[in-house]
Amino acid sequence: MKTGKVNAHPVDAHVQRAEMEGLLNRLADLNAIGASLSSERNLGKLLESIVGAAMKITRADAGTLYLLDAEKQALTFEILHNRSLGIRMGGTSGVAIPFYPIHLTGKDGRPNHAMVVSHAALSGETVNIPDAYIAEGFDFSGTKKFDAKTGYHSRSFLAVPMRDHEHEVIGVVQLINALDATGKVRQFSQDDQKLLESLTSQAAIAVRNQRLIQHLEELFEAFIQLINTAIDDKSPYTGGHCARVPVLTMMLAEAASRTAAGPLKDFSLTDQDRYELKMAGLLHDCGKITTPVHVVDKATKLHTLFDRIHLIDTRFEVLKRDAEIEMLHALHELHPSSSPVGAGMGRGKSGDEAAVRAQYAARLRQLDDDREFLRNSNIGGEKMSDPDVERVQRIARYRWRNAAGVEADFLSADELENLTIRAGTLTAAEREIINHHIVVTIKMLESLPWPKHLKRVPEYAGGHHERMDGKGYPRGLTREQMSVQARLMGIADIFEALTAKDRPYKEGKTLTESLTILGKFKENGHIDPDLFDVFIREKVYLDYARKFLAPEQIDAVDETRIPGYSP
Repeated sequence: MKTGKVNAHPVDAHVQRAEMEGLLNRLADLNAIGASLSSERNLGKLLESIVGAAMKITRADAGTLYLLDAEKQALTFEILHNRSLGIRMGGTSGVAIPFYPIHLTGKDGRPNHAMVVSHAALSGETVNIPDAYIAEGFDFSGTKKFDAKTGYHSRSFLAVPMRDHEHEVIGVVQLINALDATGKVRQFSQDDQKLLESLTSQAAIAVRNQRLIQHLEELFEAFIQLINTAIDDKSPYTGGHCARVPVLTMMLAEAASRTAAGPLKDFSLTDQDRYELKMAGLLHDCGKITTPVHVVDKATKLHTLFDRIHLIDTRFEVLKRDAEIEMLHALHELHPSSSPVGAGMGRGKSGDEAAVRAQYAARLRQLDDDREFLRNSNIGGEKMSDPDVERVQRIARYRWRNAAGVEADFLSADELENLTIRAGTLTAAEREIINHHIVVTIKMLESLPWPKHLKRVPEYAGGHHERMDGKGYPRGLTREQMSVQARLMGIADIFEALTAKDRPYKEGKTLTESLTILGKFKENGHIDPDLFDVFIREKVYLDYARKFLAPEQIDAVDETRIPGYSP
């Protein structure tokens, strides 16, 4: 340890008692501080607490906390406080520290022992400097420049390395200008030094633990992103959904927590609540990793590995060919001397050539019209009418001969089932496969050993397809059986799906269209009515739109015309 000389001063018994009482009080403060450090979960607040505690128990005017960047071999400024100058930087202050990191090695690769804090980090020794302006062995040029610029006078220094439970240095706490009872600058005493060494030992373990928790959380989130990346690889459409729903979920959750009146006035979120809900949002569709990609990405009703509408196009060409052959045979009936013998076409030899050609043209128009109709039906929509279903069924009864010469129905049973899907592009069986993803999601999430603060992730993530009236799936829960978090995730999931512009089977709807549908969902018992009102009143939909929607989707919303909305 490097230290300057300290002149001894005689003290009487009264002064000794006062000093002893002061030391005992500081020891009590140290114990209380140690307990509080172990309970702090925010790293920025934790580092601020360490500097504040260090300044308190040593009566220092200023303090700085550095953390070691092992990869870059440098000490980075994390917290900088100076009472006299009114400076609070780093941590939760929102004020960035403008100073460069202090490197532990010079450009020549040699250890940097010229700076007090770098020497403390490299040697693991405490450095106690009575007066920086007369001390030797360290470079205080930067300190003197700071003093000249601010009018401050940095005199006494105490730098203590932070060692964790493995005796590794993870940072340095440096204090400046210890103050006596009258406010005058004094040197840091041996008691100050021992107290700070004890504090930094506790602080280092607290920081290491908090960093470990942070690293584990980052690792966990990385695993979640790994799952979403796998889903994204299967389907870029689902991947976008997995990224947007958590954002909208948190937007609505924050809006609900700001509500000061009404049924949601008691709803609030702690930082842990927010993290838990965020995790649930990221994992809400993790079960889709098992969903077949041809179902997830089914862009049209006839799509499997490819869009089978092109096969039907070919059949129409065969029917048109047959119609042409039939026409030529009919014309031969009218002019047998100039044409090969063939079968008649309704009117036979008494027919008129113009009528035959007109009948042929009408047949082509009908086939072209039917083909265009099936192409449009293949795209899918919100609702297919009964007359349209009947027309598909009529076309299905056309007869045609395939390449093997076998006569068959124009549409197979599977093609007929797909082309008469009432809404969307999925059959009932495919819809069941899609819906099964939430069962898989719940099964996957409930199998994990969640820590206490994440215990409700499966419930939040697994409830976004439930309905308030109990008609949802997979568990048929009612509103009273669901948490606010699960209910608001349901709204986020639906609104994202309505406005999504990257789906292969539909265009993204405008805000007015989407909110109108959402309002009807409120009226029919699908979504939570109170959260829907918050969604509108707090303009959550607009904040989300500005982040994710195309400009043409963001229309002027007349909230008074939204079904079910209660301002």
